[in-house]
Amino acid sequence: MSNFDETFDFVVAGSGGGSMCAALMMRKLGKSVVILEKSNLIGGTTARSGGVMWIPNNRFMKEAGVEDSYEKAATYLDSTSGQDDLPGSTTERRATYLRESPKMIDFLVEQGIKLRRIPHYPDYHDHLPGGSAPGRTVVAELFNVNELPDGWAAKLRPSAIPFPAHLDELYWLPTLTRSMKGKMNLAKIMLRGLVAKLTGKSIAPAGRALQGRMLQAALKANVDIRVSSGVDSLITEDGAVKGVVTTKNGAPWRIGANLGVLINAGGFAQNQEMRDKYMPGTSAKWTGTVAEDTGAMIQEMMAKGAAVAQMDTAVGCQMALPPGRENPGDGVIFGSFGGQMDIAKPHSILVDQTGVRYMSEGSSYTEFCATQRKRNEQVPAIPSLWIMDDQYMKTFMFLGTMPGKAKKQEWYDSGWLKKAGTIEELATLCNIDPATLKATVDNFNADVRTGVDRQFHRGERAFDKWLGDAVATGNASLGTIEQGPFYAAQVVPGDVSTTGGVVTDSNARVLREDGTPIPGLYATGTSSASVFGRFAVGAGSNIGPAFTWGYVAAKHAAYASNIAG
Repeated sequence: MSNFDETFDFVVAGSGGGSMCAALMMRKLGKSVVILEKSNLIGGTTARSGGVMWIPNNRFMKEAGVEDSYEKAATYLDSTSGQDDLPGSTTERRATYLRESPKMIDFLVEQGIKLRRIPHYPDYHDHLPGGSAPGRTVVAELFNVNELPDGWAAKLRPSAIPFPAHLDELYWLPTLTRSMKGKMNLAKIMLRGLVAKLTGKSIAPAGRALQGRMLQAALKANVDIRVSSGVDSLITEDGAVKGVVTTKNGAPWRIGANLGVLINAGGFAQNQEMRDKYMPGTSAKWTGTVAEDTGAMIQEMMAKGAAVAQMDTAVGCQMALPPGRENPGDGVIFGSFGGQMDIAKPHSILVDQTGVRYMSEGSSYTEFCATQRKRNEQVPAIPSLWIMDDQYMKTFMFLGTMPGKAKKQEWYDSGWLKKAGTIEELATLCNIDPATLKATVDNFNADVRTGVDRQFHRGERAFDKWLGDAVATGNASLGTIEQGPFYAAQVVPGDVSTTGGVVTDSNARVLREDGTPIPGLYATGTSSASVFGRFAVGAGSNIGPAFTWGYVAAKHAAYASNIAG
């Protein structure tokens, strides 16, 4: 046997979504757990995210009277991720996810985690069989991080959202100059912030709230959580994973794992070498992941014989990155890098570098970026050009700036944002054939006037409308581009994580190339190949599975050992 410096029943590498869920299950079963976090901050990219989990047939839908079922959700997954024959998205794994994810939510609620659903957040493909227009999202209630034990609040990774607000409240903020609901939600958020300040609270939203609540519960359950303690390597004996090597006081420290090791250390979005190999044409400068998302543990598992799949996939996030905001990984302010909420608004379209429109701007972020990358294989489309008119600039927020306000001169001076009096002049500035761009815009405008996007069907899904103008009296997704001046900004296919990784089975066990499991090794989150294949099925398509497979892994490791009973 290995000479370990200390031993736990279960060892977890990484503290992102799913790690503390797995730890809580192990603690409920009476097992010892250590979470080893490479960074000096807890929570991973999950803490910086919206903190949304896609959970079909969940308890909150039932409480609200929103119709769903295992069968309906299965139909939806069959019509989306089931269309691809991918190792991470087998029929058995999808079925397991449908069964276990609602149970996982029930388990968290039983542990005192305060959760809720967003009343209206449509599935990304709600028009397909089994899709849900109300949506299947679950999020955490806002959390006062000062409730954490001394010193732990400072270790919780900051949020990318600077307001003490629910996501459904933030949804209305861009309309505050045009709607009473926008003004009321702003007032509610400001009042909440004021009360928090007066009462000594520090209110965390979104992913920070979720991870803060999970951290609080894990600490109460006596989970050993260590920062600045990344896993350097896996310890194996006779092909089985028996523990890990970490660093303690500057020296190697060997930790044994009686029941198994769970890898939840992120994907490889920050590793340009891996991106060049598996996702050519993309850049680590276009990711919103934390700096530690380097793929090191994926490579370590591969070295131990693990199979990988879907390495060319990512949770795309279309990004408009003007001067001064080139690195979203440093911490993006909510809405300041463009993304689907801005580009899908009326009075704007996306074109490739020849001036041709090639997709519905109302596509989900993953679909949007995958389409952009595919288009670039045929026609230069990275970056693509986001075309808007004065109606857009006067009505909607643009990269966090208020409607009608002048945009930064450096954006124009750098050439990143272009402005012209006519579409033809704008095309010339963009090195596009004026006749081509004019024809593209004219054809789009003609469709807008009929109310039907005949080319790409933008506006026909509930999700398209949700992305569009929240207070529109007519079509929420479509608007003509005809009032000058006209604008063009560059858009790249960014991401908020890669979704390829090691192949796992329906128990979250890591598999070899021959399909056999590596004993003692489990994986979840973006360290593993996504159960949804090439699709993002709805908001929370990463975090929901991360939590669920962590929950599944812990149960399997405990019960398979014949120790838990």
